[in-house]
Amino acid sequence: MATLERVAAAAPFRSRTEMGQPTCWAHIHVLHLAFIRARMVSMLLIPLLALAIQPDLTFDPGPNPLLLQHPTINERQIVFQFAGDLWSVPRSGGDANRLTSSPGVESKPFFSPDGATVAFTGQYDGNTDVFIVPAGGGVPKRLTYHPSGDEVVGWTRDGKSVLFASAMLSNTDSPRMFTVNTSGGVPVALPFPEGTMADYSPDGQSLAYVPGFKWQDAWKRYRGGQAYAIWIARMSDSKIYEIPRKGWNDFMPMWVGDKVYYLTDPKGPVGLFSYDIDSKRVAEVIPGNGFDIKSACAGPGAIVYEKLGSIHLYDLATKKSSRVSIDVRGDFPEVRPAFKTVGSSLTGVSISPTGQRAVVSARGWIFTVPADKGDARLLNEQQGVHRREPAWSPDAKTIAYVTDEAGKQQMALHDTTTNKEKLVDLGDSPAYYSNPNWSPDSKSISYLDNRNQLWILEAASSKNTLVDQATY
Repeated sequence: MATLERVAAAAPFRSRTEMGQPTCWAHIHVLHLAFIRARMVSMLLIPLLALAIQPDLTFDPGPNPLLLQHPTINERQIVFQFAGDLWSVPRSGGDANRLTSSPGVESKPFFSPDGATVAFTGQYDGNTDVFIVPAGGGVPKRLTYHPSGDEVVGWTRDGKSVLFASAMLSNTDSPRMFTVNTSGGVPVALPFPEGTMADYSPDGQSLAYVPGFKWQDAWKRYRGGQAYAIWIARMSDSKIYEIPRKGWNDFMPMWVGDKVYYLTDPKGPVGLFSYDIDSKRVAEVIPGNGFDIKSACAGPGAIVYEKLGSIHLYDLATKKSSRVSIDVRGDFPEVRPAFKTVGSSLTGVSISPTGQRAVVSARGWIFTVPADKGDARLLNEQQGVHRREPAWSPDAKTIAYVTDEAGKQQMALHDTTTNKEKLVDLGDSPAYYSNPNWSPDSKSISYLDNRNQLWILEAASSKNTLVDQATY
């Protein structure tokens, strides 16, 4: 299929996680069993998650949602990560300026206590190391050189050293915490056997830190043995005590005055809480509701946090939150239309009944290709649509595939003679649908959904019939 090699396709940021393509109507139940076994563990959690998650109807990501991550703040600026680079914007919002532009990824920025320098995790020389750069921009300076990945955690209170986590001295997967002077030199290990997130007390004599790590950090509502805890440790003798919790995750500590602010998920969604060092009392600051707060960082008079890719400020004086309106403009090559070699990116294939052509899906597009000589033909040229899992009917008249062209997942029925297309709603919509498979008479299509339900769609009438449902 030499014609696959240079098909115009510009579909950035599309998911490539696709289900397999069944090829025989008689194998429906076998495929159904394989499908449910593969999802057995995850589906056990769905009833619990449904109870825990409540929609946040008041949340507003702004008119132009972006994936802005890991914000940090000083008196004048917010620095955040976007598209693998660091960007700076005034605290009041507005147009962001690019602070770094390496081909590698720059992430996890932290302002120094005086706000003049940003420490971050960078990949300028291929390895993941600690870097610093002036807050107003400039040439980044590399501080660590160990082959192990070094992740910035914060700063010492005097602003002379950067705090980071690394496995450079570990005999296991668990990282330890180190400091490295901004002028360079050999990193110094903190007197704790492990740790991944931390912040010093204002006097620098104590440390609030997360002693553990997770193999799967993005596992929502996790309650296992790797659930995050926050320990309050004394630097002089390493004595510790834990912020009270009952098996949930406490993480990203931020020490402000006599309180430690932190992210936590006692009710499921992640919110912002505080722990009073003197009274030992825990208080809810921003309720966990709807979407998780993904990261947060304390700065002068405020805590800046990330929620669904937008950036918000929590004012410590007024105890109110506000969204920071940010515009990001750049020459992002990833979003420009381009010719792509998609032969290695196929996510679905179905051979025509005659065997002369095949219909394939790649990078969100559906097109047919010849078995020997000829051109590749796109079925639909509309941009910004994710199409997947094509299936060619036995009578060769129709190609079915799953599409989100109308904003929800539907079945597209493409007439190969007229090139006209019909979008058909599927059962219990909205849902995630997969594995379309034609009946031998070309009148019906079987398919699965993410609720472990097996459906049959009548092509002519668009009627959906539920066949069976599995528990797991």
